[in-house]
Amino acid sequence: MSEKRISKANRDEFYPPIPTQATKFWRSNFLYQLYKFFRLNLKIMSMVVKGHS
Repeated sequence: MSEKRISKANRDEFYPPIPTQATKFWRSNFLYQLYKFFRLNLKIMSMVVKGHS
């Protein structure tokens, strides 16, 4: 007798969630992205300065 193999890879719970309208807005907002860019750069630079002190 042959056994059926059930694949669990294509079930809905394995797909990523769809972003909301607010998430899409914040991801595409230029000013917010600019703010995040400078905040990340300041964090990195503070680590570098602390390491070289």
